Amino acid sequence: ILNLSAGFQENLVRISGGDALPDGIFYVEDDQLYWMVRSINDYETAIEESALSAYQDTIEAYIAEEQGKCGNPAVKVELLSIEERMNRSDIGVAAYSIGTVLTADSPQELMQYMAGFPNDPMQVTFIKETTNWLQLFGNGYIDLIKMIVVPLVIVSIAHVIVNMKSEQKMSRLVKKTILVTMSMVAVASIVGIAFGIFFNVGGNALTNVATEAKAKEIVSVATTLRGLIPGNLVDAMVKNNIIGMVIFGAFLGRAIWWIKADEPKVEEFMRKLVNGLHKALINMALLILDYMPWAVIALLANTIAQKGLDSILSVVHFIFVLYLAIIAQFIIQLIALSINGINPIVYMKKSLALLILAFTSRSSVGCLPVTIETLTQKLGVNQATASFVAGFGTTAGMQGCAGIFPSLLIVYVCHLTGTVMDFSMIVMTIIVVTLGSLGIAGIPGTATMAASVGLSGVGMASSFSLIGPILAIDPLIDMARTMLNVSGSVTNALIIDKRLGNLDENIYNEINKN
Repeated sequence: ILNLSAGFQENLVRISGGDALPDGIFYVEDDQLYWMVRSINDYETAIEESALSAYQDTIEAYIAEEQGKCGNPAVKVELLSIEERMNRSDIGVAAYSIGTVLTADSPQELMQYMAGFPNDPMQVTFIKETTNWLQLFGNGYIDLIKMIVVPLVIVSIAHVIVNMKSEQKMSRLVKKTILVTMSMVAVASIVGIAFGIFFNVGGNALTNVATEAKAKEIVSVATTLRGLIPGNLVDAMVKNNIIGMVIFGAFLGRAIWWIKADEPKVEEFMRKLVNGLHKALINMALLILDYMPWAVIALLANTIAQKGLDSILSVVHFIFVLYLAIIAQFIIQLIALSINGINPIVYMKKSLALLILAFTSRSSVGCLPVTIETLTQKLGVNQATASFVAGFGTTAGMQGCAGIFPSLLIVYVCHLTGTVMDFSMIVMTIIVVTLGSLGIAGIPGTATMAASVGLSGVGMASSFSLIGPILAIDPLIDMARTMLNVSGSVTNALIIDKRLGNLDENIYNEINKN
């Protein structure tokens, strides 16, 4: 004889008793059988519902107590049945047996609970020791990147300035180039911040830091700007005051450039020294970046081991928002062309091959010859303007790698750590990203340098390791970033040449020249 009963867990029938089930109780999930048993056991059902009504608080307290003992939020304790065991109305005593069932979204979660595996993987000694070694390689690589940020920023800014040529109508061309380039990077930074805040990038990610974070002290914008001026260069280096180092590098480069009038030989020696240091630091950066795939594996494995696969879901969200922001910035570039009286449709048709090359090559420097050829041969830009603006765009003012990306990352890390993204933080981010973009070299993977410069500039250098999952998928986002970089260089050159009055509009509007 088998005992069949159906409780409050819909479609679940309990079977017990008889020689056929020597091991105890089994459960069958069957809709038709469930309602058949419920209809047969009307009397028992009435008892269950009566007991549930009379002892609701007691039953809920019991379920809550059992849930607390479970200790795993992924596993739920739910009411299955209430059975009357004794009912002595003559003495006013009744006894009921409460049946519960464990449920979860997946069998794996139930298996983890039944096996006694802790919900926090860091409680397992093997995993904890493994993450220590992973941090040695992953975080050690991050420290190598931080190591070259200070000298790279100073030397890169000086390198840009000392190599400016007076014979290229420096006064007008350089001023307009810096004005247009920096303005567009600032706009790109604003776009990155806006999309990051609107889509709450990193807000739903799992991190242990977020539980310990506190809102930062509100500081006025004037005080923030005053703090960027380096009173002590060594102190600025120690505190990762990136903007302070940009200011120092700019003054150093300008001072070397001025030597030309009085001491040409000294100026030539200093310029060669700066160029040599710049080349050496770029080679050092490339050498470090060669090890990125191995470091990314360690960083990604460490993140999954500590926080689980859920922490990777925020990366998918980041990619989606980044591509949306890049599309928005590309549209802004087209609007900027229209405002300056340049047909954006012609630009898109003639630049399509270049943009595809940039997307697939992921290198602004690698596209430089094609960029200059497109500007001069297809778009009618003056040779001097094309060479200077396109060359400048490979080391400074990249709207993708040094504009949108670091701004979005700063919002991402702020949300991860619980840092308030207030007005002063937004202004600081725009300033740091815009000025910091001057020292980013146009080689594959150097958006990592932009991220390091940006986070250091806003005082979040210690949180750099939190972007490990983002670095793991860098090639996916680097393609769109590089395309926006090159597109920005081309549109900047068109706008500058138009304002200088040098743009050959006959060549530009010749639609067959493609």
